[in-house]
Amino acid sequence: MTQNRESATPAPRTGISQLRPVGEGPAQQSPGETLSLSSEELPRDRSQAILEAAKQVGALLKRTGHRFALAGSVAVYAHGGSGHLQHDADFCVRRTDAEAVARTLTEAGLAVRTPPEDWLMKTSCFGQDVDILFELAHRPVTTEVLDRAQEVSVDSVHMPVLSPTDLMRGLIEPFSEHYCDFGPVLAAARALREKVDWEEVRRCCGDEPMPDAFFYLLERLKVIAPREEHR
Repeated sequence: MTQNRESATPAPRTGISQLRPVGEGPAQQSPGETLSLSSEELPRDRSQAILEAAKQVGALLKRTGHRFALAGSVAVYAHGGSGHLQHDADFCVRRTDAEAVARTLTEAGLAVRTPPEDWLMKTSCFGQDVDILFELAHRPVTTEVLDRAQEVSVDSVHMPVLSPTDLMRGLIEPFSEHYCDFGPVLAAARALREKVDWEEVRRCCGDEPMPDAFFYLLERLKVIAPREEHR
């Protein structure tokens, strides 16, 4: 997600123990046993690697009963957006669930890292960064946000995905004088425009200068209808 996001670079894939292809039954490995995958089995395309990482982590969280929702560019893709995925895979969890989620990831052999920012933790899968977010655009991930998530097939793996409205709010609200990269969010808005409650997104962040400028751009490009002025 976009909160001082880092740009991930593919790295050698290490430490993925006890992970197995999604869609299989319960893991049969004994504690400490690792699942070795050769380099020939790893996705060669960056976007595909991000997608596979999202599928593996999402399937793991779902299988172990955690409340979560897929976010970021993979969520946009799941709702019908571009398959050109950016940076990493993102998941939302409540802060109160962070310790349990971290334990599940660690037990699956995924090293969990705690960055200086206090609104996320990080891990890696298929050499790609996976962010576990406790906040969306500086707002805490709540039970209500997770309740609004929609069960969607993510490249054949069903998992909860942020609702299009919550997803677009989380992409637009961070816009500021220090961050205003409209390009990727414009593409997402075009792809999801029929699924988003734009009045709700405007209500949440439309009074701020940069989000307001983005809404004006969407209107000029006829992505959304102009807002009716109340007189």
